[in-house]
Amino acid sequence: MAVDVVVPTLGESITEATLGQWLKQPGEAVKADEPVASLETDKVSVEVNAPVAGLMGQLAVAEGDTVNVGAVIAQIEAGKAPADAATPKVENRTAVGQAEAAAPPEPAAAPVEDNDPVTLSPAVRRAVLEHGVDPSRIHGSGKDGRITKDDVLAAAKLKETEKPAPVPASAPAPAAPSVSSGDRHEERVRMTRLRQTIASRLKDAQNTAAILTTFNDVDMTAVIAARAKYKDLFEKKHGVKLGFMGFFVKAACMALKDVPSVNAKIEGDEIVYHDYADISVAVSAPNGLVVPVIRNADQLSVAAIEKTIGDFGARAKDGKLSMDEMKGGTFTISNGGVFGSLMSTPIINPPQSGVLGLHRIEERPVVRDGQIVARPMMYLALSYDHRLIDGREAVTFLVAIKNAIEDPTRLLIDL
Repeated sequence: MAVDVVVPTLGESITEATLGQWLKQPGEAVKADEPVASLETDKVSVEVNAPVAGLMGQLAVAEGDTVNVGAVIAQIEAGKAPADAATPKVENRTAVGQAEAAAPPEPAAAPVEDNDPVTLSPAVRRAVLEHGVDPSRIHGSGKDGRITKDDVLAAAKLKETEKPAPVPASAPAPAAPSVSSGDRHEERVRMTRLRQTIASRLKDAQNTAAILTTFNDVDMTAVIAARAKYKDLFEKKHGVKLGFMGFFVKAACMALKDVPSVNAKIEGDEIVYHDYADISVAVSAPNGLVVPVIRNADQLSVAAIEKTIGDFGARAKDGKLSMDEMKGGTFTISNGGVFGSLMSTPIINPPQSGVLGLHRIEERPVVRDGQIVARPMMYLALSYDHRLIDGREAVTFLVAIKNAIEDPTRLLIDL
């Protein structure tokens, strides 16, 4: 009996998504609640699970298509095992893949279909055939160990540097001719729904808000010393590593109390002030930057903040963050320093009015007590909506953070 696979409810006000990738192909065995497809929404990736166990049947949509909540995207032959399938799995493909199924398979397609348990996306499959690499020997860096195009290109580059070896008879060379180093190529890749949303929101922010950025620098000596002294005890007691973000989130919460306009937003002709601090933290995910929210961060300890951030980071890599976790937020902190950024002008996250940019720590010469000494310094950047926040308030906010970081005792006595 064929059972429909439908698009699940995606969250409040979200009615459609893009089918990012099929995780199961027609003819493959699936277990109940096993992911069979990945959907991309405006904020996160959502997996579609199999309603029953059986054989993957016909696919109703192709990768990249837009689907609505409740739409049927595939069917599963309930209760069947691979041996029960009377026809090859390629015969169950949708109209999108029927032309490919009718054509004779290319020489390199056999190891891709038969030996590699991980489903390859069209772009990855094309790269595998073009570069003549064996996907079974590639360690995937994508979600759930899946192979990405970058993995294929890295394997091809490594293959070029190694001494050529005789090609086994079972693995014929790809039919595509070799490409000389002088050739140039272009590839068009459709933007993911998440990337489209990021682009739209950032442009809207620039068009709507009067964005201005103010800079300061901070001496990280005291925080580095405190972290080095207590990191082992901290991890032993709380089960999480002590990082710098915990200090900066606490310092930001204190500064937001001192300068409430940075924690406010504009709605129509009114200013909405918040007596709480929900801090959005920018986290890198496979499909782009996401900003989950630490709720009531002003009431949390450094340990609770570090645990929350660590959990966000781990689940962002696996695409497990929910849309509710990214709603709201009164202020954002973005740490470009983990990627080596020295200085930047971050863009605010509407409807918020401010974002704090952190950068890399490097030793620079500074003057202390009349002497030039080397100190671990970091540039801080506050981008803010000048319609609401004046320059004096922006500078006051950054100085409050600078004072708290350079003298962490202030964090304990709320000074």
